[in-house]
Amino acid sequence: MARESFLLRTDPRILTALRCWAEDELRSTNGQLDFLLRRALREAGRSPSREKPTDGKLGSADESQTSSDPDIPADPE
Repeated sequence: MARESFLLRTDPRILTALRCWAEDELRSTNGQLDFLLRRALREAGRSPSREKPTDGKLGSADESQTSSDPDIPADPE
């Protein structure tokens, strides 16, 4: 999977809290942020599909909420 870099500016207290959380879960800060973003996108019904969308939208609310991403646990039903 290709990765793209970008600059993120945030409150230093937010970054400190993220670093602590990442350490607690044995992840890098970058890995923790990626995990949280993926989970938030999935929960909002906006998770990008692996295929190119035909309608110009990324994901949809009626897509399955399960993920094939090993870093994102499936929601218990």
